[in-house]
Amino acid sequence: MVQAEAAGVLPSIHMNPILLKPSTELGAQIILHGEVFGQMDASAYHDFKPRLKKAVMESYNRLAEEYELIVMEGAGSCCEMNLKENDLVNFPMARAAAAPCVLIADIDRGGVFAQIIGTYNLMTRKEKALTIGFLINKFRGDPGLFSSGIEYIEEKTGKPVLGLVPFYKDIIIDSEDSVAVQEDKRVFKSVGPGTVNVAVVKLPSISNFTDIEILQREPDVIVNYLSRSRHLSGEYDCLILPGAKNVMEDAVWLSRTGWKRGIRAFAKTGKRVLGICGGYQLLGEKIWDPSGVESNREEVKGMGLLPVTTTLEGQKVVRRVMGTCLQNQKRVSGYEIHMGRSRPTGSGGEPFLKIHPPGDRYAWTDGWVIDNGRVAGTYVHGILDSPGFRGEFLNTLRRKKGMKERTPRQGRLARFHQYDRLADHFEAHCDVEKIISRLSD
Repeated sequence: MVQAEAAGVLPSIHMNPILLKPSTELGAQIILHGEVFGQMDASAYHDFKPRLKKAVMESYNRLAEEYELIVMEGAGSCCEMNLKENDLVNFPMARAAAAPCVLIADIDRGGVFAQIIGTYNLMTRKEKALTIGFLINKFRGDPGLFSSGIEYIEEKTGKPVLGLVPFYKDIIIDSEDSVAVQEDKRVFKSVGPGTVNVAVVKLPSISNFTDIEILQREPDVIVNYLSRSRHLSGEYDCLILPGAKNVMEDAVWLSRTGWKRGIRAFAKTGKRVLGICGGYQLLGEKIWDPSGVESNREEVKGMGLLPVTTTLEGQKVVRRVMGTCLQNQKRVSGYEIHMGRSRPTGSGGEPFLKIHPPGDRYAWTDGWVIDNGRVAGTYVHGILDSPGFRGEFLNTLRRKKGMKERTPRQGRLARFHQYDRLADHFEAHCDVEKIISRLSD
């Protein structure tokens, strides 16, 4: 999604025709062209890859008809010798598209010479012919001290180093996936009476964490991802349950680790709780998975904080939406991507949003809320990116603490400036003209 947005085009299922949604350490749900295809372990998926090539090429051909240039991103190493026979991406895709390739090395991880020279020597003759050169990313220190390193790489491979890109910290762009949160090297920040303090439950299968990143750009907001329930102190003003790739197993984890008890106690103190997509489902009473969409479990209990129940179905809902928050009349926009269908049980509360597809008059209600927004859930990803809604959401917390209200900072439109900064940074340190000239070879 980030790559599409930076390129100024709408994201499409054909940009990622096969999505692996991890459900266990060794297994994943297979999403094919936006629809659930099935559940497989790593070995079964590896054997099944050749049959998926048709779907991948279908997506490629659709994009090739629409766009003049396609940038294809590989996955992992391009020369994993034990997996290469059934590889779908990397060189098999490059050969199918007759695409010139640039091998990118992450020098920050160390071993850059082994990365580049070792990988190049594992390539076949045809793969070497497709490779036009190398880029070295995340370099730290004096570039002048690495000039001999570049000469060594070029001498050993006969291919040019097309860029040495310095590590760039001063930039705010959504991370590619939840790995950044799972590894979580971010600094745990202190919370206190002078800030709006937001806790995010770091679910085992956390996803769509970009829903929360916009809050970190507000000057008086502290956001901490919490792994253990004991860290959820009374100093936090709000708790967010984010999206989840496997809500069934996460529900079990919440109960087993004490999080369920801690979240319920937090809510009883009158603090605000917001669930987004999977987090919304977890706030409900029960979640059913009769078709085994995510798990072998047919039923799990939720937090019981919202009077809703959810059933996971085989048909995935994927759509852009916009509308209004029914509690504060603020405009919202975002997107839905979920398997679950949540329904109120009739024991209190009211709908959270009224939404509709852009340009369409047909509207429906989404989510559920109790106690004037104290506990709320929605399926709309990106809801906090809407400045009006985010501003009222945070100002409600500020008023309760006696803090001064603030006008929300610019939302996602500010990211285009960040994209430009990153593009300028790469252009300054890469031989862009040479790379572009090779595209037509």
